[in-house]
Amino acid sequence: MIMRVRCFRRNPVFLLLSSAVLVAQVAPPADLDAYVARVMQTFDVPGLSIAIVKDRQVVLAKGYGVRKLGESIAVDEHTLFGIGSNTKAFTTAALAILGEEGKISWDDPVYERLPDFQMYDPYVSHEMTIRDLLTHRSGMGLGEGDLLFWPHTTYTRQEIVYKLRFMKPASSFRSKYAYDNLMYIAAGRIIEAVTGKSWEDYIRERILTPLGMRDTNLSNAAWKAGDNYAWPHSKLPGKLQAIDFVPLDNAAPAGSINSSAADMAKWVRLQLNRGKFLDREGRLFSERQSDEMWSPQTIVPVSTPPPSLAALKPHFADYGLGWSMSDYHGRKIVGHTGGVAGFVSLVRLVPEENLGLVVLTNAEEGGAFSAIGCHILDHYLNLPETDWISAYKEAESNAEQHAADVMKQQARSRAANSAPSLPREKYAGLYRDAWYGPATIRMENNQLVFSLDHTPKAVGDLEHWQYDTFQAHWRDRTLEDAFVTFALKPDGTIDHFTMLPVSPLADFSFDYQDLYFTPVVTRSGEKK
Repeated sequence: MIMRVRCFRRNPVFLLLSSAVLVAQVAPPADLDAYVARVMQTFDVPGLSIAIVKDRQVVLAKGYGVRKLGESIAVDEHTLFGIGSNTKAFTTAALAILGEEGKISWDDPVYERLPDFQMYDPYVSHEMTIRDLLTHRSGMGLGEGDLLFWPHTTYTRQEIVYKLRFMKPASSFRSKYAYDNLMYIAAGRIIEAVTGKSWEDYIRERILTPLGMRDTNLSNAAWKAGDNYAWPHSKLPGKLQAIDFVPLDNAAPAGSINSSAADMAKWVRLQLNRGKFLDREGRLFSERQSDEMWSPQTIVPVSTPPPSLAALKPHFADYGLGWSMSDYHGRKIVGHTGGVAGFVSLVRLVPEENLGLVVLTNAEEGGAFSAIGCHILDHYLNLPETDWISAYKEAESNAEQHAADVMKQQARSRAANSAPSLPREKYAGLYRDAWYGPATIRMENNQLVFSLDHTPKAVGDLEHWQYDTFQAHWRDRTLEDAFVTFALKPDGTIDHFTMLPVSPLADFSFDYQDLYFTPVVTRSGEKK
């Protein structure tokens, strides 16, 4: 703990010693640059930026590496990265502001603000509150419905929220934690309904502008040549390369913000100061609202980490309003992670230590930001040094090996010599899922081609796997391949098909398991 200088005012020797301790405590780790270089090499990350806030001061805002692989333009503290789900805290803060103004309450029923809001279960439709939208306890499954916006679709936010009524719950209401994005899209619509402004305009006017977050924008569609932004990267297949930006405008309240280390430092300072501006009078939101956002709302099950990360197992884990909470060596940690195509990010706050950190990266490597985050925390908490780079790399390698083993076993155990029940052309046609909508299977050069019709990138070749199961091998390799399994009626016609991800490492937003496609038939009873 840092001693208060006022305790030593009468003794200049103590004052000097206290100041020396203060500098040591506030300064970033002396080896941070070398540590980051090792992280980037180990995890194959082209560029990243870091911000550290300690005792209300920005002690570091710095870029490392390059914006785009193969190019020489360096990342700096103003370079923009997609922050993904760290956007959720901004949406929650906007609602907190409306609460301060008496325009909403956290426990207002959603239908009072959005009359067209409807869940699958009428009871849930009536009981769902604004608080419920933000706490991942709706009863929906993990990532359920994410295919309505990810990969990019033609659906609007209003259409996505409308489709909630067709999504069957995976558990009872408020009984289980399951991370979701669609509820935050609905929360963004509440902001629009209450204010008469778009989510973008409200966030810009009430949060970004007052905080002076001049780098930050709310859509990668706003970028133009010459702007200071990092390029997204992914390993396809196994080799790191730049990929296209994925628009997220239709899911903006859940994850569309792009920001820099310099701007995120301003956001972290405000959070640690409990909503009060540091450079002028006034508040963005009250300390009471800050307490509300950082209070446990939904219990998150504590799982056992891989052996190399066993020391990170918390005693508790919860989700608040736009923030997750756990403990680390006796301190409460408030934070979040974010991920969009080609970017992952980390925000961690240690309120007791007046400490906050941000790591933004332009590669899909959670081990990179996690290792840096742990190294910084250990420094400020005066903990023994741990080789987090090796620990996270070991965990990552073991997970990849496990996934490879599972997929090899799938290949070994399949009935490779089996044949489909029907001639291939009989599988072609128009199909529909209750919440996603249409999918088309067509013959192209004597090959079945599958497409999710509202997802431009989701076009793939259906390769026979075994019996009536095919593998959708997407032509855009940023998408996770899926098994497509057909079920037949007694008369030999197709009743429906379902889907599952091929890889155990597939991101949960590829929620193929929630789809149930049935053939679209004409009024005459013929399949289209």
